[in-house]
This record gives sequence, C-alpha cells and structure tokens, in this order.
Amino acid sequence: MARGDFAAEEFQRRLWLVREQMRARDLNALVVIHPASIHWLTGSEAKSYQEFQCLIVGVTDDAPLVVLARAGEVHEFETEARVDEVVGWGGGITEDPIAAFEVLARRLGLLGESVGLEVPSYYLHPYHYQRLRDFFGSEHLIDATMLVAELRMVKSLTELSYVREAARLADMGMDAFTADLAVGRRELELAGAVYGALLKAGSGIAASPINLVSGPRSAYSHGAPTERQISAGDCVNVEFGATFKRYTATIGRQFVMGQPTPRMRELYDIVRAASDAMIALIRDGVAAIEVHEAARRVIAAAGLEPYRVHLSGYGLGPSFPPSWAEPLHLIDGAKYILRAGMVITIEPPVFIGAEGLGVRIIDNAIVTDTGAELLAASSRKLIEIG
Repeated sequence: MARGDFAAEEFQRRLWLVREQMRARDLNALVVIHPASIHWLTGSEAKSYQEFQCLIVGVTDDAPLVVLARAGEVHEFETEARVDEVVGWGGGITEDPIAAFEVLARRLGLLGESVGLEVPSYYLHPYHYQRLRDFFGSEHLIDATMLVAELRMVKSLTELSYVREAARLADMGMDAFTADLAVGRRELELAGAVYGALLKAGSGIAASPINLVSGPRSAYSHGAPTERQISAGDCVNVEFGATFKRYTATIGRQFVMGQPTPRMRELYDIVRAASDAMIALIRDGVAAIEVHEAARRVIAAAGLEPYRVHLSGYGLGPSFPPSWAEPLHLIDGAKYILRAGMVITIEPPVFIGAEGLGVRIIDNAIVTDTGAELLAASSRKLIEIG
C-alpha cells in the first residue's frame, strides 16, 4: 500500500514544498499529470495514467487534494492515496474526460485563475492539452512541467532506503542471468531467468523492459531479447531495472562467451575508463555537465565520439511505464547541479554498427556530500563465460 510506504509527515513536507513553489510562481492551482508526481504527492500507483487523469493541488494550506481518474481506478485511489476527494469519469460508459475536468474545475473555482499544468511526455494527449488551453485561456495556463519533477530529484532517507533495496534485487537478477548464461541459450530464456529471479525475490515490474543483445546484435543500444541462441565468441550485454515500492535501480553488464578479442577488450576498457571518470567527479555541488564531459573526453580521445550514441546517465526515481528517468540528464546542455540525495545512472556508451559491437556498463550512484555511493555489488569487469 503506497500511502503506507511513507509517514504522513513526509507527504505533508512534499505538499508544503510544492505549495511553496506555487506561491513563488504566483499559481493559484496546479494540475498534476505525471503518475510519478501523483505517486510522490499521494502514494497512488493506480493505472489510470493510461487514460486522462490529474491531481488538482490548490495553493492554500486548507485546499483539498482532488483527483480526477477513470472510474475503474476510483476505489483504488480512495483506498490507497492520500487525497481528499476522487472524481471518476467514464468506466462502463463513454465519457469525455476533459468535459468531466471542466465541470470539476468550475466547481473548484479555477476558471480565470493562474493555473500551472504539467505537460509530461507520454501521459497527456496533445488533443487533451489543446482542450485544456482553450478552457483556461492561454494567458491563465502556465507550464509547470518541472515543478514537482525537480523537487522529486533529491530523495529522503526513506526513499534512499527503497533505492538501496531495489539495487539489492537488481544484483540478484544479475546473479541469475550470469548463472543461466551459456552457449545455446536463447536470449528470451535468459530474460526469463532474470524476470523469474526478480519477481520471486520481491521486485515489482520495472517501468521499462529488459535490454538483452548478443553477437552482432550487441551493437543495438536498446535491443529487446529474441529467439537468437548464444554462440561461442559472442559479446552479450544485458540491462534491466528492479523496483521496490516503485523506486528503481538499474544495472547493465558486459559478457563474452570465451576469450574476448583484442577489439572487444579495447572497447570495454574505454567504456570502463569513461565510467570511472564520471564516478570520480560525482559529489554534491558538481555540475551535471562536468560529469558528462568527463566521460565524453575519454571516448573522444579514443577516436570513438561518433559511436557515443546515448547520454552518459540520468536521474532515477519512482517509475511508471514506459520510463524510470527523471529530468536530470547527463548530456550536452545539462543545467542541473548534483545535490546530495540524488540518484543517477552512470552509463557512457559505445555502439559501432559496422563492427557489430557495443559496450555499456550501467551503475547507479547516490550523490553524497563527498562522492558517489555505488549501489550494485555485481562485478564491473568484462565477464568471461566458459
């Protein structure tokens, strides 16, 4: 039960932080759309994000927290979320959710007020967004997409304990993969071993599916497992997430079936050096761009800049499909400063399609005052099987 995962005081602190930001931006209300933001403020894990849902937060301390959700999730919100009112739409009948929202917004006195709106990827249909703009008027509707998202990036002690448990579960999944990896195994069989171990150990279902590639497919940066059988001499890469109370830890490791070729070893060593350069810089107060550039310099010095086809890392938080990423991205143009309590991934990549080779090692770190607390216990070496 998510509302029981944190003390009432922690939810109250989060709501106070949100309202403080609303006052700073002269917002009378905030319409929260992203399921991770709704979860952070209320504890809800309900799946009505598959359709239109929102949480309405008023700026005054006595304003009720009101959720609009599809009818099938009303009881779940009422039972498991810290909200004052749940309004349902649709369900067993066809109903326009924006029409239902307009009725609710009028009742709450939002028309003509300055209203912040989250506009997150995946969760707000462009047609619904346009309808909301037309209803409020563009002069009254303010983009507040990052308001809650940025507050969520620094984790509480309880949140960090959940992240550490997710990392422990991820290590168990990696142990299961390593034990099952052998010539002749199909990629899908190996994925099944990981998922079986994770679920049996108590992990929730991660927001994003496993990436598992082998042989020439190891040049795919986000390849899903297939019927392909593992062969002698293959490079194999696996990356997946484990979750505990919605908090995610990710892990990625590189394997070779037998002895690595000199080129496999070279690419691995370059990526490992880039990862280590990032880890050496991580601490409170360091600019995210500096951590990214440390990895970029290592890869560029090896002449592999064209094959750095992915960011160097990003923030992790409570997650809902299809992504577990937070706004902090370790890539050119990054504006954030690392703060103690943030959780970030470390994963500088090299993927060379023409060679059928790719390497990415994925680790998670909690940013501390003095450095990086690496979460995975699994070996970061190139793992030779057989």
